[in-house]
Amino acid sequence: MLTACAGHSNDPFIAFKGQTVNQVYQNAKKSMLNRNFSQAIKSYEALNVLYPFNQYAEKAQLELIYSYFKDGDSPSAKAVAERFIRLYPNSKQIDYAYYMQAMADMDQDRGWYLRYVPIDLALRDPGTMHSAYQEFAEFIHRFPDSRYVPDARQRMIYLRNLFASYELHIADYYFRKKAYVAAANRSNEIVQRYQGAPEIQRALIIMIKSYRILGLEELANQSLAVYQLNYPDADYIDI
Repeated sequence: MLTACAGHSNDPFIAFKGQTVNQVYQNAKKSMLNRNFSQAIKSYEALNVLYPFNQYAEKAQLELIYSYFKDGDSPSAKAVAERFIRLYPNSKQIDYAYYMQAMADMDQDRGWYLRYVPIDLALRDPGTMHSAYQEFAEFIHRFPDSRYVPDARQRMIYLRNLFASYELHIADYYFRKKAYVAAANRSNEIVQRYQGAPEIQRALIIMIKSYRILGLEELANQSLAVYQLNYPDADYIDI
């Protein structure tokens, strides 16, 4: 009877009672390595509740971050990363927590459906990706020698280009709606904020055309000079 009652208990950790700290951790690690992340999460969370001061606590929290992230639960991955940073500020692997905090914010705004539906992210408000960009920058500043820095730099470039593309869609919308002042201002903001992004070329073209329509020839010529300097081989006769 006791066994039957236990089997129907609402306590999510009843299955782990009676197991040693080593057994719970090894089961969690095994589930993670087998890519059974949902089960790994249950085991890691049970370990944290049943044995809050165990010898695996620090390592288990890092693996829990990874498990949540791979299971598609980015908000929980970020929450655990932030908790790790608070609890283990002097950890030798603190860089990973900062890195995963940014990774979670980068992934969080995409939504689960974007993993399967081909939607252009540049058409959507970047949302938490702005936070991710700042967190990657902070991570690189704090841990310049971290093994994760090269990847973080590439993700920052990707995010910069994504932000520029999103802003360019807005500038182009304004231009098509004949809101030329707004189009020029938005394009100028792209040029100033996202240097190096591929969208700069198109932003300059919108600026030049908008200024000319508005009769601001001096600004149009200045923008054209910048365009010619940066894209000497481009065709600008029709601009």
